[in-house]
Amino acid sequence: MPRIVHSDPPGVPAPPPGAFSHAVRVNGDSGALLYVSGQIAIDDRGALVGKDDVGKQSEQVFDILGKILAAHGAGFDDVVNIRTFLTDMDQLPGYLAVRKQHLTGPPPSSTTVEVSRLFNPDALLEVDLVVSLPA
Repeated sequence: MPRIVHSDPPGVPAPPPGAFSHAVRVNGDSGALLYVSGQIAIDDRGALVGKDDVGKQSEQVFDILGKILAAHGAGFDDVVNIRTFLTDMDQLPGYLAVRKQHLTGPPPSSTTVEVSRLFNPDALLEVDLVVSLPA
């Protein structure tokens, strides 16, 4: 297997051509790391899910992340780092309620920051991951 493998798993909204890969796996002797690009709450047609509703957007984001993880034989227990960008830190409790449904084991390292906007002006959050994969 090549040391670096880019992927856009089926069942996940397609990224714009040439813009980014949903995940990049870096293979090593003792396993691999999977870097998952930031995900926002879009459906298969690229339409935003849950405008003005951080709970619905968070659910869609974690649904997409779950599909990406599953495509690589991983789950949320394999997440070693999660980074969250919120457009309004007052929305943090709604996001965390959904996050806690998916990250149920020991918590990974984490960064959460407020940003003025995301590339989709109606997106309330974006989440990316670093995941440990077995050899």
